[in-house]
Amino acid sequence: MFSFFKKKKIIPHIRLSGVIGSAGRFKQGIDFSGQQEIIKKAFSFKKSENIAISINSPGGSPVQSHLIHDYIRQLAKKNKKKVIVFAEDVAASGGYLIACAGDEIYANSSSIVGSIGVISASFGFQDAIKKIGVQRRVYTAGKNKSTLDPFKEEKEEDIERIKKLQLELHSDFIEVVKKSRGSKLKDTEKNNIFTGEFWSGTTSMKLGLIDGIGNAEQILREKFGEDIVIKKLEKQKSFIAKKLSSSIDNQIDSIASVIEERALWQKFGL
Repeated sequence: MFSFFKKKKIIPHIRLSGVIGSAGRFKQGIDFSGQQEIIKKAFSFKKSENIAISINSPGGSPVQSHLIHDYIRQLAKKNKKKVIVFAEDVAASGGYLIACAGDEIYANSSSIVGSIGVISASFGFQDAIKKIGVQRRVYTAGKNKSTLDPFKEEKEEDIERIKKLQLELHSDFIEVVKKSRGSKLKDTEKNNIFTGEFWSGTTSMKLGLIDGIGNAEQILREKFGEDIVIKKLEKQKSFIAKKLSSSIDNQIDSIASVIEERALWQKFGL
């Protein structure tokens, strides 16, 4: 009986879900340090030639997205393994950047895919504080230290500076997509692929952003046979984290983060 199961092909399967970079103190989300161990474990199966990764993320931190993407590609090259990525509800912005670590990408026909762009959003409260009689007092060393202060009038030079930064980050994102998808991409300028637009899984396949339609179990069994063992790997939550994550203080502390995260998900209708 033991030898029978030993001969079966095993495919490690991990799932990355949540806003990228929003995984600090017991919060749900994705960051490199929080996912490094589980990604490394997936690649440790010596007899497995393929790794499956499911992604469900509206994006977030560009740095954490790059770190996770690069780590997956590094381990894939080192261990000579093929990475197959599956988009769930959303693989957008940084979520799609991570998906580009896959040698192949699949999605549901109704998945939201793309949003290859960079965004920075905030509010301006300068009129509000005048109405309630509040004076803003800020002291800096370095004339640009208070760039885009929400309690001051916007400066044209600050807007130009942030836009320049965004263009650099956008250029990095585009290079990752081009390197990953190569000739599979269909007329990038005509189809607005790099404008920040996003599409359904069906349209994404036509544009070359993904390779096919289907869920993880379906595609893996079609490619490697019905008798494969899909080994789902999950990150274990420590006993202390379980206890502290339910505390009232932690719940209050996370309200602002939850609101921000919901705004990212809702952008894609979720």
